[in-house]
Amino acid sequence: MPALGMAQENGRLIAWLKQEDEHVTKGEPIMQVETDKATVEIEASATGVLGGVSAQEGEEVPVGQVIGWILSPGESIREGEPPHETHSESTSVTKTPALAVSPVAQRMAAEHGLDLSQVKPNGGRVDKADVLAYLEKHPTAGNEARLIPASPKARRLTEESNLDLAAVDASGPEGAVLTSDVLATLTAFKDVERLAIAPAETIPVSTIWQRMTERLAQSWVNAPHFYLQREVNASRLIAWKEQVVGRTDLRVTFSDLLVKLVASALSLHSRVNAVWRQDKILLNSDINIGLAVAVEDGLIVPVIHQADKLGLLQIVERRAALTRLAKDNELSLDDLQGGTFTISNLGMFGVDVFNAVLNPPQAAILAVGRIADRVVPVDGQPAVQPTLVLSTSYDHRVVDGARGAAFLETLGDLIEDPPRTLE
Repeated sequence: MPALGMAQENGRLIAWLKQEDEHVTKGEPIMQVETDKATVEIEASATGVLGGVSAQEGEEVPVGQVIGWILSPGESIREGEPPHETHSESTSVTKTPALAVSPVAQRMAAEHGLDLSQVKPNGGRVDKADVLAYLEKHPTAGNEARLIPASPKARRLTEESNLDLAAVDASGPEGAVLTSDVLATLTAFKDVERLAIAPAETIPVSTIWQRMTERLAQSWVNAPHFYLQREVNASRLIAWKEQVVGRTDLRVTFSDLLVKLVASALSLHSRVNAVWRQDKILLNSDINIGLAVAVEDGLIVPVIHQADKLGLLQIVERRAALTRLAKDNELSLDDLQGGTFTISNLGMFGVDVFNAVLNPPQAAILAVGRIADRVVPVDGQPAVQPTLVLSTSYDHRVVDGARGAAFLETLGDLIEDPPRTLE
């Protein structure tokens, strides 16, 4: 399983594009792998015959684990060993007898994180009594949890209700937890009947969603967030968009304009375009703007690289291409890497204002709400004007309040009066 990102630990094998014993040519796609960011095709690293396939489609595999071989003529596979030369045309496979384990013993071992290879069976297979005896002799084995006897239904109810089995007062023989014990404990919780009888549906999540939750949770815990907001007049921004619409056949969005304006503001506030790394502040040399995009499997952030050096129509074209690739699940790793600042726009959903979680390792993110008519003072008199609420989130290790406010002031001024030099 190849490593396709610095922080990648696992990859999900989506599909084999070649079958076992099929000839492959160096450079042609051999499999599809889903990482935390995208689904990519992996090319064959050599010419030969695919053999020794050990990973199934849909399986999640640790990075670096061997999942197959590309064999030269005269090579064969022996399980547990690398390919070796042989004069036989058939593949030599030496299999280790599987350890026989009863279903109950398997479930108990899984619950306690126990390696069954350490359990010595008294008979022809490992059964419940063998696991109990091992745990009694090794109280710290597995997950260091005391074995709690319980009926299958009682155990299932605690799992479905997110209840710790150890918190239930047992009344069964030899301290076993019964179904009635679980129900009695649940009566102390609100809506106990709903929890016990109709537990919530479990929804499996993709690798992209799992990685998204890990990254955002890490960002929320490690980066001290603070937020600044400003309401700006969007009249000239709207007029600017109308002018640009007539110059291209592509759909122009307010996000396109914001990418250009944010890149211009970042060129004047390099501290906002930075990261915190090993107790130091690292200033990024490039200005690469990511646009948060919601897809079915989670949140992805395609990147417009060197946005400060692109013209507005070039940004429109690049954003349109990235959007199309995202919908077709065809984004490359280059499309998703290298971002230095992120824009999250929820205005199209009718959201007025929100605060965004930082996209690690970036030090700032801009959250954009909808443009709406609001009553604002104009020359000392109330007037209805289209306005836009900007909310910036910062990593306080990199950006302090004054620097964050200065950046937001510059960006707000550019939105209220976009300079023609940016076109």
